Amino acid sequence: MDNEQDTRQKIVIVEDNFALADIYNTRLTVIGYNCRIANDGEEALQVIEYFKPDLVLLDLMIPKISGGDVLKQMRSTEWGKDIRVYVISNLNEEQAPPDLRELGIEGYTVKANLHNDDIDNLVDKILTPPDQEESISLEEPAV
Repeated sequence: MDNEQDTRQKIVIVEDNFALADIYNTRLTVIGYNCRIANDGEEALQVIEYFKPDLVLLDLMIPKISGGDVLKQMRSTEWGKDIRVYVISNLNEEQAPPDLRELGIEGYTVKANLHNDDIDNLVDKILTPPDQEESISLEEPAV
């Protein structure tokens, strides 16, 4: 039974590279997110519908149903139409399905350009409310 963990923001990591999915999951769990992993498109749709995440990190080149088709199917449902999605793929954006931006994504990153703590910063930037960003500043308040 999930109890206090339900208050953490939820992320579904859709990634068929098990090692990479595990790295993302470990890093994001350590900084306080509640994560689930899906390794193919069919599993992704099931996990996303059940888990109702705040964010989906979506690889495009996954088995069974492509990431682009996962996004299209999500957007056509009541439960998936407003979920934030960030694409992380080996494809550069020019090779990706042309309608990704129209389907509503937060952004797009090529995996090769993603460094160690980039995933943490990227997710924090998407999921931290704008009014909260200022309150976490480490700078001394102006007097």
